Amino acid sequence: MWAELLPVGRDSASGGYRRFAWTGADADCRAWFREQAETRGLAYETDRNGNQWAWLGDPAAGDAVVTGSHLDSVPDGGAFDGPLGVVSAFAALDELRHRGARFTKPLGIVNFGDEEGARFGLACVGSRLTAGALTVAEAHRLTDADGITLPHAMEAAGQDPDAIGPDPERLARIGAFVELHVEQGRSLDLSGDPVGIASAIWPHGRWRFDFRGEANHAGTTRLTDRHDPMLPYAETVLAARREAELAGAVATFGKVAVEPNGVNAVPSLVRGWLDSRAEGQETLDAVVGSVERAARAHARAHGVGLTVARESFTPVVELDHALRDELARILGTEGTGTDLKVPVLGTGAGHDAGILSARVPAAMLFVRNPTGVSHSPAESATEDDCAAGVLALADVLEGLACP
Repeated sequence: MWAELLPVGRDSASGGYRRFAWTGADADCRAWFREQAETRGLAYETDRNGNQWAWLGDPAAGDAVVTGSHLDSVPDGGAFDGPLGVVSAFAALDELRHRGARFTKPLGIVNFGDEEGARFGLACVGSRLTAGALTVAEAHRLTDADGITLPHAMEAAGQDPDAIGPDPERLARIGAFVELHVEQGRSLDLSGDPVGIASAIWPHGRWRFDFRGEANHAGTTRLTDRHDPMLPYAETVLAARREAELAGAVATFGKVAVEPNGVNAVPSLVRGWLDSRAEGQETLDAVVGSVERAARAHARAHGVGLTVARESFTPVVELDHALRDELARILGTEGTGTDLKVPVLGTGAGHDAGILSARVPAAMLFVRNPTGVSHSPAESATEDDCAAGVLALADVLEGLACP
């Protein structure tokens, strides 16, 4: 399975992946998912929001146990973020069938659409729509860098954009959702554990900073006559690093757009996107507030205008404690396939499990990432750790769906 999926959407120059929502690479990933489902004799369906489902047993029976993740990527992302959870879901089912497990509850495998938000700028679109965390009107206003709206992109890919929206009936079928994901950090590498359990997802958001100056000639405009928005932007980037470090949080300006974007032109506009995350809401508010105050002070000093807009925000997500403790019990019991004593750790990354947790009991498993690097081609996991993740997931699914 891994070998079949590996070349899909891979850029030969960077070695990274460009599997953006509702593109050709995304269609190839979706075709792969359907093939895996049908090969195993699972009932396959695509829901109104473009999420793919594969079912063993009748989902209408309710109290279903569901696992899976996503197959899309960030620009030049790694091979593991998302796909590891989907591949491991099918592999765990294969393992349980090999064990002769008898399911007393329906089992589902899901591929959520547009989790990374690389094309339309909002993460977890598929799960947000399903859970009602994104309204239909908000979804219809999403556009990509070429001005193509989400509805038009979905329609071009064969999806009905008029059907999108909350799906409470589907969510009511689910008794537990467990997402396996490669760790986006080095906690497991430092502790020496191949697998961990998530405790909570840090609050996080994205803010757009628009610095508006005056376009002018780079070769003839005196420095003292310039209103250059690049300067306060650069100083704000440094301020974000400083404030995050002081608070024990993270803050990153990872995307920037410049107008007119000429080598020999003083910019008229520098637009930068801040991504910030912290263990607690109070800390996050303090970091973003300090960054904004620094940005306004630097903008005034250079005679530049500034507007700040919050584009997305997710509060702290405490994953279901009872389900988390049940996972720990299953994986800590002698005689299971893994015999793990798994650590419990928080994460600064958002996930579909975090979105669904507002509607259904949700939990997460992490697989060790020896580099700690994520959203990059350097993202990795060893074959042994991936196998440990599959066995851990199989044990969990057996404990939940085959009691």
